[in-house]
Amino acid sequence: MSCITLIAETGSTNADLVELAGRGWDEGHWLRAERQTAGRGRLGRDWQDGAGNLQASTLIRLRTSDPPVSGLGLLIGVALHEALAKLAPDAGLMLKWPNDLVVGSAKLAGILLERVGDAVIVGVGVNIASAPQIEDRETIALSDLPGGQGIDAVLVAEALAASFDDWLARWRSEGFASVRTAWLAAAHPYGTRLSAQIGTDSRLKGRFEGVAEDGALLLGLDDGSTQIVHSGDVGFL
Repeated sequence: MSCITLIAETGSTNADLVELAGRGWDEGHWLRAERQTAGRGRLGRDWQDGAGNLQASTLIRLRTSDPPVSGLGLLIGVALHEALAKLAPDAGLMLKWPNDLVVGSAKLAGILLERVGDAVIVGVGVNIASAPQIEDRETIALSDLPGGQGIDAVLVAEALAASFDDWLARWRSEGFASVRTAWLAAAHPYGTRLSAQIGTDSRLKGRFEGVAEDGALLLGLDDGSTQIVHSGDVGFL
């Protein structure tokens, strides 16, 4: 059973969990901050929080019997999508590889995973009351969406913690296949035009062809070939 510890302010809940991981912080125990002053997104980006938004982290204690960890980002995405879709079923939420929850092309929430020894730190940020202004990126808040008014960070955190517990148990008992099926059902349609920044120089453009059995992105290129993308910065075209 998950529990949630609330603090008024911190630099980064993920950074706090990196430290707390070595002190016996329990799996599924969440740390939520009302304000976060040094939040981080993927690829080292700053993550701007806002009053009324969700900034929270937990951890997964890896076991020798666990499936490969390559699909954990998609697992958290499925749990987050399920939690928010229950609270706002008409909001039009979709998953975008690897770790974003979007509405149309606008980002609603993001996920950051970090490995620390035998633990994986899971950070989640959700725009609930307001959306940060990010250069070259469209953003949106839950309060802007149908059914999103009146939903607060307490409701989102509780729904996410419960969904996270369920999907973590399924991942361990059923493997990644059930996560992959749920992720594809919640993702943008096959054929969606995407661009993928691979490293510092290479940018690929193509069509969404699903995800591989290990969670990698399958990107159909214009020459008819399929590129397998294990890591990269992916956006809509």
